[in-house]
Amino acid sequence: MAGPARRHDHIGGGGQLLALNRRGPDGALSQTDVTPTVTIGMPVYNSERFLVQSIESLLNQTYRDFVLVISDNASTDGTAAICERFARTDPRVRYYRNPENIGMNPNFNRVFELTRSRYLKWSTADDYWRPDMLEDAVAILESDPSICLAYPRAVLVDREGRELSRYEDKLHLLQEDPVERFLTVLAHIRLCNHHLGLLRTEVIRKTRLFGNYPGADIAFVAEMSLYGKLYQMPKHQLFRRFHEDSSSWQRDSDDHQARRFHAARVDRIPFKTWRVHAGMFGSVLRAPLSVRQRARVLGSLTHRMAWDRRLLGEELFRDLQLFVRRKPRGS
Repeated sequence: MAGPARRHDHIGGGGQLLALNRRGPDGALSQTDVTPTVTIGMPVYNSERFLVQSIESLLNQTYRDFVLVISDNASTDGTAAICERFARTDPRVRYYRNPENIGMNPNFNRVFELTRSRYLKWSTADDYWRPDMLEDAVAILESDPSICLAYPRAVLVDREGRELSRYEDKLHLLQEDPVERFLTVLAHIRLCNHHLGLLRTEVIRKTRLFGNYPGADIAFVAEMSLYGKLYQMPKHQLFRRFHEDSSSWQRDSDDHQARRFHAARVDRIPFKTWRVHAGMFGSVLRAPLSVRQRARVLGSLTHRMAWDRRLLGEELFRDLQLFVRRKPRGS
């Protein structure tokens, strides 16, 4: 017997969607067309080694009202075949493929562009999850509209899934004052797992999403804290894999980031530290803060820039040369 029919539909940005037929014999829309409560968004790139375990941990969640949206950043390994197999066999899986590698952070943003649900949970292709994570997170966001992000504690594992350590941070932020939340994020965030929790899409829309530079995940979490509370769930439900091919393995290495982070034909992002600071300032200037609140947090950000002044100076000197070299002759 032939398998279910499938088709490729063109979407905005040149990507493609692989989906099962969605209408029954009577022409009615199938269940896959009903907007779910949750979208799980997975940006992927050359992820074949860990992808099956990651997808299965999501499809086996005890909470079932979700779709899994995969955005493939023009992978060149077996990632596409794996994604297509899941899209054929599970109607909750929607597979999109970018015609070229647009960079890791723009691919995170691409997943959000494809989200229509009340909540979004981003998920990376080499991590995996306990089956009760989504159910617990939905219950928290449903219980308190002032919470914009609920995230689990993380277990750090190696390439083979062996436990390395249990990561703890101090970002259970239920303060009413958005400035207190924002400054606490800046003071205590180290390893950024928080954006992989469950987020309110209406709050995400108020942000600028992920800037195209390393460290933009921290800036994003800080900006989210200006609009709502961050809730750290008590269980260790995220298994975050550290290995030499992950984007967070060598954030200071241009060669490594060119392989895992940047877009096609991009060697490195200039003015990285300047972009981080600019992102923070922009978040505060856009947020609905009082004059006194805004002045307080801008003063703190100015002190942070002063702390980074040596790095900012070195970066300015180095990266300005790129533009001088590119200047056309005779101009």
